[in-house]
This record gives sequence, structure tokens and C-alpha cells, in this order.
Amino acid sequence: MAYWCVARSEPNREATAVHFLDLAGYATYLPRIREQRTTHGRRYVVTPALFPNYLFARIERGWWRARWSCGVTSLIMAGEEPAKVADAVIDGIKCREHGGFVVLPDAPRFRPGDPVRVLHGPLEGRLGLFAGMRGAQRVAVLLQFLGTAVLPAADVEALSR
Repeated sequence: MAYWCVARSEPNREATAVHFLDLAGYATYLPRIREQRTTHGRRYVVTPALFPNYLFARIERGWWRARWSCGVTSLIMAGEEPAKVADAVIDGIKCREHGGFVVLPDAPRFRPGDPVRVLHGPLEGRLGLFAGMRGAQRVAVLLQFLGTAVLPAADVEALSR
């Protein structure tokens, strides 16, 4: 049975990992975001990965070739096999894409550390702590829930402390 898993890439080499996984016959998904940055007074747009150094690979037969593909440092494991990411999680991320990029909420209503409950989507009813929107924090959420999508602020509610 086919399933999605999370592959960890070498630092800043997600595109290399995607290329070689594709050559090895795996379907891949590397969600990206669009950010505007300013350096030395000049504005420019960058398109980093939603989860820096992580991507999704679809396992249909064996996973060993994916693990040893160029650009991949490891697969996130659950015991002896790669941890499975639900199709609903991948679909949840894809449905937030506009123009090929995942759109994140502009201004979160929460502060880092605030307890929240997910209101909609595949993780409905789950409790968690708001971690913010920086790349490392998105990765922490991904690893903690093994595939949790970054949710719009409208899809979560704050809980009283």
C-alpha cells in the first residue's frame, strides 16, 4: 500500500533530493512559501521550503532507495519503517497553495507558547501549543505531529491558560 513519508535533505539541498528521488521513481512533494526580504535597502522575493530541509516522498514499493538517494540524509522513522504521513495532511497543505506556493496567515492572533485547539482539517480537535511561523518552528511542528500542516489562524482557537 502506498503512503507518504518525510525525507530529511542535506542543508539547503531539497531540490537535489527531489531530483534524485524523482529519478529513482518516487513521487515527491516539496511545499514552498513566498517571502519578501530586504537586504541593504533592496527588496527581493525568495521561495524557501515550508519545512526547511524536509520534503515528502511517496513510497509505493520499497523505501531503501529513497533513504539512500543523493541529497537525502535520512527518512523520519517510526521503528523499523518510515513514519507514515496521512494523505489528508498532504492534501491539507496542497489546498493552501495559491500559484504554487503555500500561503501562511499574515498576522497570528497568538503568541508563541499559547495553548490552541485545531478547529478544522485532518487534525480537528487536537490540542497543541502555538509555536510561531519561522522555518525551524514549522519543522518542529512537522516532526512533533509527523506531518501536521501549518494551519491558518482561523482554523485554531486559543484555550484559556
